[in-house]
Amino acid sequence: MKSSTLIFLFLFISYNAVSQEDSTTFDYQKYLDSIEDTFKFQYGTIRLSNGVANVTIPKGYKYLNAEQAEDVLYNIWGNPKESSQSFGFIIPEKQKVLAFDGYVFNIEYEEMGYVEDDDADDIDYDEMLADLRKDEIEENKMRAQQGYEPVYMLGWASKPFYDKERKVLHWAKSLKFGEAEDITLNYNIRVLGRKGVLILNAIAMQSELAAVKKDIPAVLNMVKYNKGFRYDEFDSSNDHVAEWTIGGLVAGKVLAKVGFFALLLKFWKIIALAVAGAFVAIRKFIFNKNKKEEVESLKIDSPPNEIE
Repeated sequence: MKSSTLIFLFLFISYNAVSQEDSTTFDYQKYLDSIEDTFKFQYGTIRLSNGVANVTIPKGYKYLNAEQAEDVLYNIWGNPKESSQSFGFIIPEKQKVLAFDGYVFNIEYEEMGYVEDDDADDIDYDEMLADLRKDEIEENKMRAQQGYEPVYMLGWASKPFYDKERKVLHWAKSLKFGEAEDITLNYNIRVLGRKGVLILNAIAMQSELAAVKKDIPAVLNMVKYNKGFRYDEFDSSNDHVAEWTIGGLVAGKVLAKVGFFALLLKFWKIIALAVAGAFVAIRKFIFNKNKKEEVESLKIDSPPNEIE
């Protein structure tokens, strides 16, 4: 995979920078904690940099700003830079960003216009699932050409649901990346607005589905459109109507890049430590190999009575 190269280089540089001790004593958790200690969290009300919405963080949660979130997304978890801009993470207060369990909600925004919801009650999501699986074949061919693993949709982890009153669309997919044993959870929330949609993607593994669903009401209460961007402020004489409706958002054709690379994140966290473990093995191998070669050299170049 392309992203594995970035992670490999990142860990190689970081490993040699933070650890000069013998490779056999390298503490992976201590290394992760050293990164974790650099994060600065915010609380209270935060205005997103694009001015579209505010995020109000209550007790029990914390917010990692956009700059740090993108550093995690791209430099630590290995997502390509062409994925969408992050406006920060919402995280449970007691959870670490780089923890193997738990989740983070990544905040994004797509200015695609006013999404009409007239088709919400008419969508056959079972039929849509079958279509998505058909499209998967061609999409995986394209992924292979670009150097990425195939992605297989196992089914709906949570069937699409549209809350008409709040103008919020939910759905979740269970995905399998290549030969990975773990199932990735892709939980999507779209909050419709006057000029586009707020995107809240839960980055988690399948085992975290219950925790994600439990916290969704709280997360939705944290993110609010500012005046002038709310769905009910739509002005048909001036505002642009999106080409896609509710069905299009779930099918993902219009938002092919939005949140797509987020599917890889938790998987890459596991890969990252696997690569770090590989460094320990590699360094140990090279150390022993060099030591052996030095001894062999002495045996060849030195008189027999000088070798013990």
